[in-house]
Amino acid sequence: MAESRGKNLSIIIVLGMFSFLTSLSGSSTNLAIPKIAISMAISSSMATWIVQIGLITTAILLVMFGHIGDILSKNVVFLAGGIAFLIGSAITGFAPDYIVILFGRVIQAIGSAMIMANSMGIVTQYFPDKKRAEALAMISMFISVGSISGPGIGGLIISLSSWRWIYWINIPLGILVLWLGFKFLPVPKESWAHVREVTRGANWTGQNLFTLGIILFFLSGSFFQSGRSKLLIGLGFFLVGGAITIYSFIQDDKANLPWIAPEVLRNRGFMTSIFALMLVMLVNAVSNILLPFYLQSYNEMSPFASGLVIMLQSVAMLVTTPFAGVLADRINRELMTVIGLVILMISQIGYAFFPAGLDMVKIIPPIILNGMGMAIFLSPNNALTMGMVDKSLSGIAGSFNSFARTLGMTIGISFASSMLFFQLPGVTRITPADGENFVHAFYNVFWMATAISAVALLVVLVRYLGSRKKAPATDEGK
Repeated sequence: MAESRGKNLSIIIVLGMFSFLTSLSGSSTNLAIPKIAISMAISSSMATWIVQIGLITTAILLVMFGHIGDILSKNVVFLAGGIAFLIGSAITGFAPDYIVILFGRVIQAIGSAMIMANSMGIVTQYFPDKKRAEALAMISMFISVGSISGPGIGGLIISLSSWRWIYWINIPLGILVLWLGFKFLPVPKESWAHVREVTRGANWTGQNLFTLGIILFFLSGSFFQSGRSKLLIGLGFFLVGGAITIYSFIQDDKANLPWIAPEVLRNRGFMTSIFALMLVMLVNAVSNILLPFYLQSYNEMSPFASGLVIMLQSVAMLVTTPFAGVLADRINRELMTVIGLVILMISQIGYAFFPAGLDMVKIIPPIILNGMGMAIFLSPNNALTMGMVDKSLSGIAGSFNSFARTLGMTIGISFASSMLFFQLPGVTRITPADGENFVHAFYNVFWMATAISAVALLVVLVRYLGSRKKAPATDEGK
């Protein structure tokens, strides 16, 4: 028993440390966007693509790597992802121009996709259902620590040195985590011949359609950011990309060897949890991308000071997450997700009433509520999601969960930046001179985020009421 606990703890440490690194890099990048824009002499809207391209790449590859993890080895794909993540971090850190930064972020994102697609599957593989929410909550704590460290460490680095160090710092830390990973996670020997054999019959047509659809869908954001002059082109890309993406799922469902098992897509409870997660991550991403512009670009706060303010969201999430995980295993998980969504929606209303100046009494509470709402929602929703599928499908279910998470973040960042700059025609870089125009645009984005969080609340409320109706029937059957 003691040996089993020790092994499980080692696995949590490895999964958690990789989650910490990817989270650290992501939150640092969000904070660095204003500085990178100045350093590379690019517009604020162009700089947001440094974040977006990584998320888009991850979203495209998550399901594929989850499927490969199921048929090959979750541990192999997971650890290979760690190597790719380090290579991408090095390329981005040494990038001489904007294009190479984007290339490095793509390589980094490929690694992140391999890591994220298999993390939850590995947890499901080693932990029983009654301990799963607690294990997932522990990993969420590592993610929260990474989110906290990102603004704190990233802000300090950017204030004292070059933004490049937020990528270089990943290299020594990543090498240490890789060593631990190869030590604690069993890695079966795989030949390239075997890899080619098990992937030869995969639905590459569906994957290519999905890739094309996602790229067109998110390219629409760059046209929306250009203002009303390219609105029709943006709508064209948006509609065509969305249609191709939806068709790729239909095509995959009919394929001989689909990437996504049909029983997963037809699992109504699973898909409800996935949809709710996507909406929640969309809402949360809005503040992640807009707060650095509000604090640094508009109110001229230093990167370090703004990082400390933004860090409060992750601190609140870190403090709340362990309680949420324990409560999710002991009381109604559906009810916990409802409570989390109510708090998240209140936080979005708070952002919509931010002051024009730096009044911390009005700025800090919504940021803290945002973190609390996310923590209370995520642990029980993740446990619900993974508990609704057979263990043999845990890899694809976990990767699909991560896909929804990443897709929500990507849409949220694209939506927030597109809506903000669409309201500010001719503005290339946010400055205090934008005055009330920026403030009103900022408010409008968060009122839309409030409406989206209300939709998510409705989804989980219906799920909770449905679970209450089933409970008496279950008891009678017993």
